[in-house]
Amino acid sequence: MTGIMTRIAAVALAAIAVLGDAVPGQARTLVYCSEGDPEALDPGLVTTTTAMSVTWQMFNSLVEFAPGTTDLRPALAESWAVSDGGRTYDFLLREGVRFHANARFTPSRPLEAEDVLFSFLRQWQPDHPYHQVGGDFAYFRDLGLAGLIEGIERLDARRVRFRLKEPDATFLPNLAQAFGGILSAEYADHLMRQGTPEELARAPIGTGPFRFVDYRPGVAVRYRSFPQYWRRPREAGTQVGTDAVEGLVFSITPNTAVRLTKLKAGECHVMAFPGTADLDAVRADHDLALLSGEALNVAYLALNTTRPPMNDLRVRRAISLAIDRRAIVEAVYGPAGTVARNPLPPSSWAFDPDLPEPAFDREAAARLLAQAGLSDGFETDLWYLPVSRPYNPDGRRVADMIRADLARIGIRARLTTRDWNAYRAALYSGAPTMMLYGWTSDNGDPDNFLNVLLGCRAAEPGGANLARWCDPGYDAAVKSARGTVDRETRTQLYREAQNRFREAAPWVPLAHTVVHMGVRRTVEGFRADPLGRALFEGVTAKE
Repeated sequence: MTGIMTRIAAVALAAIAVLGDAVPGQARTLVYCSEGDPEALDPGLVTTTTAMSVTWQMFNSLVEFAPGTTDLRPALAESWAVSDGGRTYDFLLREGVRFHANARFTPSRPLEAEDVLFSFLRQWQPDHPYHQVGGDFAYFRDLGLAGLIEGIERLDARRVRFRLKEPDATFLPNLAQAFGGILSAEYADHLMRQGTPEELARAPIGTGPFRFVDYRPGVAVRYRSFPQYWRRPREAGTQVGTDAVEGLVFSITPNTAVRLTKLKAGECHVMAFPGTADLDAVRADHDLALLSGEALNVAYLALNTTRPPMNDLRVRRAISLAIDRRAIVEAVYGPAGTVARNPLPPSSWAFDPDLPEPAFDREAAARLLAQAGLSDGFETDLWYLPVSRPYNPDGRRVADMIRADLARIGIRARLTTRDWNAYRAALYSGAPTMMLYGWTSDNGDPDNFLNVLLGCRAAEPGGANLARWCDPGYDAAVKSARGTVDRETRTQLYREAQNRFREAAPWVPLAHTVVHMGVRRTVEGFRADPLGRALFEGVTAKE
């Protein structure tokens, strides 16, 4: 107890320090207790919902999902038109959209077509000057956009055309994701001339409701409200109402108990993902409110199919049979969790309800190991999440239960973890043999699970297919589903893919969850989001 209280005190002091120098003269700063550090500040480089939420405050995309929904609506593009059988997309940009300024640069012009071209060409073209600045654009690549796009053209200052090699039903919802955030080409040119192109990702400027102030790893990301934001009512000047938020802080607080302590003390206004055991405490506090919503997510145990003995289907099936998923969900998730049958959550329109819950059968698991020549079991590593996530509130406890289940059939698992960014880097590099991870959909489309997480392209080094599993039949079904807008045809193809996944067992799907957020009752306008985003545009606070 003494140790955790010391850590709580230390974090609280850090938060006070951050707030104390947040932005001089600000009347109101809203603090969000987030669960971890962002892996990047550049929207083209982020792959986690943690980092995506950091970038959503600063950037807008051409189209977007309305808060709390998966419904597309115009954003920086006020309209769009589709032609040529779904191969050509023309976007008309809004007039007068301003970019942020910072100490390094003040933009001389509003948003125009050149900014859209820069934001996508740097991700698409390997010879673009900014393609290798800061890291590779893994999300853009995993979605298959590099091979799908045939051309991106400036028609005039306000019109941009995307030409595709073939129709793709996921193209528009994909553009609404974080990697589609539009950056300033003028700022990028300035930094390149100064010889500091890396500052594009370190001191970002976008068109969003908040402009970047600074980032202190392990402490906070700080923002200030952007008075010239294009969606801000012009007649309201630089402030919308007396409760308007002028400053925003993402207070980085990996420990769930510390986040709740800070929420109760008023040191943060919104907290990410209260622990299952703390939900009743939040409900009982008259100063707090508990928000909840069914999220499009999945928690899973990935098995690296390129490493022996996980390259043996019998071993993978044995592991699946040996794990008591229902016991894990009841012990760790409680009523907020449901047992996963396959990668898609039940709320997805392509979910196959005819697939039964995976079997739990230790005797059958032992027989499969014996058939694989491993009757005495084997040793392996089991990596667990170091932070709570919306799809997994307690990675260590889940890992302990899996280790105990596997030990009963002779599999001896060594538990391993790293800090959050190092953990992710290890998983994406292909280092672990068994690893706990999860996913929250970025656009609500089944392709965002079945292609991004299990497609053959994503199995390449650095991709999100952590099992490194590539099945040509599975991949063909998923690709075919992208090529048609007919919902019935897509559903049939995705269900074929789910059956192939079930047969090959590259994962052990564990759970889907209802996601909770804790807020102080003085906060208005914040809502739980099915895509896992923490959005603070239009949020107000009375304290």
